[in-house]
Amino acid sequence: MEVYFKLISSMPSTTGLRLTQNDDIIYQTFRDRFKELDIKSLTEETLKCDEAKIQWRQYCNDMQEFVEDFNFATLLRLDSRNDYSESNTIVVPRVQFVAIEVARNREGLNDGLNELFK
Repeated sequence: MEVYFKLISSMPSTTGLRLTQNDDIIYQTFRDRFKELDIKSLTEETLKCDEAKIQWRQYCNDMQEFVEDFNFATLLRLDSRNDYSESNTIVVPRVQFVAIEVARNREGLNDGLNELFK
């Protein structure tokens, strides 16, 4: 994850950054199913409550063919404006990380990290 953060914090804009060759379907399906999810600043509760677990399980299973090692444990930043730290990370399946970070990139939430982390 250090490599990913170095990449996004070295660019003025990440809106064109692609994480996989399937970013379009991953993003479209993510936003169709999680329209109201505020990905700028997440909490463990919003990702792991019983209702969220059901929604995420279905999403992850549906996206498994689009993300290699889709169920591999991956660290996700909770707050998109901060670096990886013990208090700002949560372990999620890789497909969940990819969906949220693709959305953050496309929606401009990772833009300007290069100024914050010079």
